[in-house]
Amino acid sequence: MLTILRNAELYAPRSLGTQDLVVGGGRVLWMGPDLPQLPAQLVGEEVDLGRARLIPGLVDLHAHPTGGGGEGGATTRVPAPGVSSYTRAGVTSVVGLLGTDGETRSMAELLASIRALREGGLGAWCYTGGYHLPGCTLTGSLRGDIVHLDEVIGVGELALSDFRSSQPTLEELLRVASEAQVGGMLGGKAGLLHLHMGAGERGLELVRAALETSELPAHLFHPTHVNRREALLEESFELTRSGCSIDLTACPVGPEDPWLAADEALARYLDEGLSADQVTVSSDSGGCLPVFDHSGALLHMDVGSGVYLASALQHLFASGRSPEQFLPAFTSNPARLAKLRGRGEVQVGAVADLVVLSSDAAIHSVMASGAWHVREGIVQVQGPFE
Repeated sequence: MLTILRNAELYAPRSLGTQDLVVGGGRVLWMGPDLPQLPAQLVGEEVDLGRARLIPGLVDLHAHPTGGGGEGGATTRVPAPGVSSYTRAGVTSVVGLLGTDGETRSMAELLASIRALREGGLGAWCYTGGYHLPGCTLTGSLRGDIVHLDEVIGVGELALSDFRSSQPTLEELLRVASEAQVGGMLGGKAGLLHLHMGAGERGLELVRAALETSELPAHLFHPTHVNRREALLEESFELTRSGCSIDLTACPVGPEDPWLAADEALARYLDEGLSADQVTVSSDSGGCLPVFDHSGALLHMDVGSGVYLASALQHLFASGRSPEQFLPAFTSNPARLAKLRGRGEVQVGAVADLVVLSSDAAIHSVMASGAWHVREGIVQVQGPFE
């Protein structure tokens, strides 16, 4: 049966004005300003959106579907987020990863979590590897995981400039990057190298050296958490001039926090006239957001959530900026970078991942693969243990 959406103020993410859409079989089958008459027997539901804004489902390139944490012992391991933790934030496509804990978490567990999200109706993929070297794998190699496991699109989140990292050398970084590059080529995938950036003073030094001393393409490298401090953010802006894309983390930011809010950092990026195609925003959903003292002891922790991603988007709408400027960072940019075909855009033939916004740009309703997961703020689909 078909679902008809009428009178949507559509950002695909490009503004297309008022549109009607026909959804069926999990795809957008038709869209245009004047819906032709359809036989009533084919229509299961018709919804008049009253010119509410309709955007693509958000694409989150950095989440912890197994749960993250563990830096303060076993009691600080974060539980796995449920399906609705993503959809309540408007996220319909997610790429998962392992964080600091590659001992009690495993690649097998990550893969099972991704498959569970898929069974729950989301688009879901993952990186192989994790924080440390040698990386966590299932086939025995990073390249093998990318080639042989359908869900694996790249390597991540390899940690740099962080006291929790395995302190990789330039040679080791180049070896991992080449595994991601060749694995992506052989598997017909993005082969992305998603890099956790810590608060260390070396910043992006290793990434710059990798670009200067190798033939590896710049688009392979995707540093995240670059808004964790001012100097790193500015350094990352300059890195995009070499062809890299950067990832901003949407997380809670207090008055004394060195982090910059994702919406503020994205606004600054756009105001500097840098390529709007080379920036993404992710949530770190399910991950631990720890604060350490000078000796490395855990003081306290928060937990990443898609709520902060939705909040950053809402703030940008409230700023008065054109949605065409900032929406790609949440939708089409991450989908294109990760080669998630049919995601991050609203067009005929694309997966019907759609988000209806309320008048204040809060998440109102969410459709994933043509099925309603959230209706008027009420969750319709939950995981079995939520």
